[in-house]
Amino acid sequence: MRIMTTTNVKILPLGLALSGMMPFAQAKSANGEEARKPNVVFILADDLGWSDLGCYGSRFYETPRIDQLANEGVRFTNAYAACHVCSPTRASILSGQYPARLGLTDWLPGRKNFPFQKLKNVSSAQHLPYGENSTFPAVMQANGYKTAIIGKWHLGEDPASCERQGFDLHIPSGWLKGWPAKGYFSPYGMAGLEDGPEGEYLTDRMTDEAIRFMTENRDKPFLLYLSHYAVHDPIQGRPDLVEKYEQKLKQIPQWKGVPYILEGNPDDKDPLSAKERNVLLKEKPYESFSVLPNRTVKIKQYQDNVQFAAMVEILDESVGRILDKLQELGLDNNTIVIFFSDNGGMSAANFGNPDRVVQPGNLDKSFSTSNLPLRGGKGWLYEGGIRVSLIVKWPQQMEAGIVNDAPVISTDFYPTILDMLGLSSGTHITDGISLVPLLTKQGTTRKKIPDRPIFWHFPHYSNHGMQSPGGAVRSGNYKLIEYFENNTVQLFDLSDDPGELTDLSKAQPKKTNELREILHTWRKEINAQIMEPNPEYVQAK
Repeated sequence: MRIMTTTNVKILPLGLALSGMMPFAQAKSANGEEARKPNVVFILADDLGWSDLGCYGSRFYETPRIDQLANEGVRFTNAYAACHVCSPTRASILSGQYPARLGLTDWLPGRKNFPFQKLKNVSSAQHLPYGENSTFPAVMQANGYKTAIIGKWHLGEDPASCERQGFDLHIPSGWLKGWPAKGYFSPYGMAGLEDGPEGEYLTDRMTDEAIRFMTENRDKPFLLYLSHYAVHDPIQGRPDLVEKYEQKLKQIPQWKGVPYILEGNPDDKDPLSAKERNVLLKEKPYESFSVLPNRTVKIKQYQDNVQFAAMVEILDESVGRILDKLQELGLDNNTIVIFFSDNGGMSAANFGNPDRVVQPGNLDKSFSTSNLPLRGGKGWLYEGGIRVSLIVKWPQQMEAGIVNDAPVISTDFYPTILDMLGLSSGTHITDGISLVPLLTKQGTTRKKIPDRPIFWHFPHYSNHGMQSPGGAVRSGNYKLIEYFENNTVQLFDLSDDPGELTDLSKAQPKKTNELREILHTWRKEINAQIMEPNPEYVQAK
């Protein structure tokens, strides 16, 4: 079976053929002059979970401006990041290619090997590959757009990397890592970012810089790629909002159930059942917040972290400020706005050092949120790690308030944005497809884009749990996860079981084998790197 996942296309015909629309770039104004090309504002959150927004079901965090954006655009309920950690997803957004094709499959610089690993981590590329039209910002720049990335890069330490990938401006220009240098409060200690007044908050500052860029370029088409560090750790909220959520937490009913559950490794020869994990949770060896016996870790079940709640609301304020400024500048009706997250929320602590123990008083600094009803979180192939929020507003071209359940993925942004603008990608290969048919007044159902499987490949050990490395494929409503240590598989029907609680792999062997073959064929076609045995492996006692 051959899996056709890539296209070598001129983006324009696909969207026009399906939407019946004239591209913005070629539209004419009333006096016959060529209309100004639309601006694009792409707002990328970091580590924001699928259920961390009010419009996606959060009952604790308050996000009125993002909810408003959803009411004015299309909200996707089955949108995916191409990886459950940041750098690979960010590479897929800009390039339209799967991380496995790029060879950039882990956060940068990546996790080192440890003796507990049966397999060695593959060597991940250390920067987003360069090349003609390698990113959609580069295509836009070549077509007259002013382009800026404000915030997180985390796609290579080459000082010229942002410039070489199509950005005229990067702030902070000298800080290319994926986290704030000293935290969210000034002084920041980030090269290329002048410190603000003491106590200034980083998310607010990034928004200030974004607004400055839009204001200075109001008379020309621009791309603003607002890549927030928020809500990545360190978990530090602005004091005024922390106090607000402390008061709110006191007023809401007590949560029902346990605040944390155990998750084990389904690739073990005798994996623990949910019932067994619930029993073990009450036993003394499982009391601490660390890597626990039977390769188990704890997963947060409540959204009750007041510091994190404050961070989410500050992110929401940022979105509101951007929307207000677009309106003030008279640009709101000619600006495409996209909101997305690079992976799921951090419901499991970061155990980059397997010997780390989180002290009880520091839990809110290490477990940011709960992704329920989804399972797992950042660093996991379960839905909590890869399913994320996606909202798109395309003024005058779409119905407002549409909720779309089509499975889409971060590789789709490259062809979609260029299709919206009527621009060509030349000979650049993309693994995504244009979502324009889902964003127009004529196309708001999942039947308007081709049925296609979507894929994940993570040949590494994650910092956020003790599960084996693995890969996954979603086709229709079915999702298969394959683990690499013992070749174990799990099969889920997401239409009935979005929480992935019932493994159907033994009950439906035909479907399991079908998806496994599709996944294996795809890995061969894109030359995905395969893990090798770890010669320094030491079996845990």
